[in-house]
Amino acid sequence: MTDTAPARQSVEHVHRVIRESILDGSLEPGETMSQVALADELGVSRTPLREALRMLQGEGLILSEPNRRVRVAPLSLADVEELYAIRIPLEVTALRLSLPRMTPEDIADLEGSMAAMAHFAEADDYARWYVPHQAFHRGLTQRAGARFDALLLQLFDHAERYRRMHFGRKFSTQSTTDHRDILDAVKAGDTDRASALLGVHLARTVVGIIEVVEPAYEPTALQLVLDDLAKTTGHPTSLATGGGGAGAGATKRRRKSAV
Repeated sequence: MTDTAPARQSVEHVHRVIRESILDGSLEPGETMSQVALADELGVSRTPLREALRMLQGEGLILSEPNRRVRVAPLSLADVEELYAIRIPLEVTALRLSLPRMTPEDIADLEGSMAAMAHFAEADDYARWYVPHQAFHRGLTQRAGARFDALLLQLFDHAERYRRMHFGRKFSTQSTTDHRDILDAVKAGDTDRASALLGVHLARTVVGIIEVVEPAYEPTALQLVLDDLAKTTGHPTSLATGGGGAGAGATKRRRKSAV
């Protein structure tokens, strides 16, 4: 369906277009834009643009600059660590709430997402792979409630921005293994094991980015989150192979990121 002129002028449309451009890297981190030029480029009036920019600023994707200019929020190790220090406990809690409420249909949907991911990974089609990947993570937590779902979806999108900027549109065998292990624990009704596996899976992305950008960086917030998760679940949350506690192993023995 072709957008009508009023639809293109809507705040929702303008917000979506700019947001997607930031998340996929078309608008690069740190890039500064004139609101006038941006309105002209999008073919919209200033009113919906200002409201859309206000929403994006509230989400932390843009920063306000002097003289009616805006800047795409830069990427940083501190920011991605903070992002995952928020996301991991929230997603793990949502999983713990969801797992006892899951139906056989929910499990079947998760298996379907796994199959779709495998199919599109084999075809090297990241754009299509991304859809069931997002569905898999949402399927793990969907029974926790609408507020969890909305917040986790936003965090998922922000995390995707970091993954694409640092790793491109690549697939990981570690990611496939993680997803399978998490789903097997879910199917077995092992909430603690599923929670620990999910936390480690998510943390791999941060550790992978640190390895690329600044190997000496110590993610103390991430380490604290993993330590707490290990205590809660009774399962190791080290990113090193061979088990062990979260502690130094999670930050010093780095492994490939999970997508």
